[in-house]
Amino acid sequence: MREVELTVEEFELFRKYIYTKVGIALSEQKSTLIKGRLNKRLTQLELPSFRAYYDYLIADESGEELTSFVSAIATNVTSFFRESAQWEWLKLYLPQMIQAKKEKKIRIWSAGCSSGEEPYTILMFLQQHLDDFDAWDIKILATDISTKVLTHAIKGEYDAKNVEELPKEIINKAFEKQKTLHGKYTVRSDLKEKVLFRLYNLVTDPFFFQNRFDIVFCRNVMIYFDDVTRHTLIEKFTTLLPKGAPLLLGSSESLTAHKDRLKLIGSSIYQRI
Repeated sequence: MREVELTVEEFELFRKYIYTKVGIALSEQKSTLIKGRLNKRLTQLELPSFRAYYDYLIADESGEELTSFVSAIATNVTSFFRESAQWEWLKLYLPQMIQAKKEKKIRIWSAGCSSGEEPYTILMFLQQHLDDFDAWDIKILATDISTKVLTHAIKGEYDAKNVEELPKEIINKAFEKQKTLHGKYTVRSDLKEKVLFRLYNLVTDPFFFQNRFDIVFCRNVMIYFDDVTRHTLIEKFTTLLPKGAPLLLGSSESLTAHKDRLKLIGSSIYQRI
């Protein structure tokens, strides 16, 4: 496969474009990464240069090429029950959250849900720790900017090697008992019905929601944003969380501002004051 050179001017075009569209801030050191990851796409589209690809990208009104562009740059790494310390904390938090409720309704947002492991893990967790799980009105909003990962998430099919690491009790309750073709496991349909998957841009789409959320997960998303975008996003999240509700970030993410509205109470876990 031939390798096309990326000029400084072309890199600046991509850097400004992705910042405007999705808030991802690329440092100058990312030029080599962009070149390596996008060369394959140039070959697929039979384009002679990165400038030609940029013109193709901005001319695509469907948004599909933006998705491909972002997917090439951002790494979608996820797994079931990722960030184990946070799930241990949630075991202690859940009873007090349930006790404070006036009705059996739970609303949770998985922002940047990738291929679905996080929202399905939330349901598995609740299934484990709510004795009357089936009596609850539970809805998980799961959003991502990539149509590719959302398509995977909606199917709810996962490789055996990823599922079989889970405890047998969880596998039996959350997945179809029979393996699908090619050694895959499928999330049970009654659980999938509790998740609303939506294409959503955290930077440009409006934060208009019917309900506040009991918990917001936004893990390993803001590592791609600069301080200004991160600050704005946290401000928006806090408006959707009632007093005492947690915001869970990735283990490599932390907040230096917002101490008047959020306090650190665990491993990248912040609570609305």
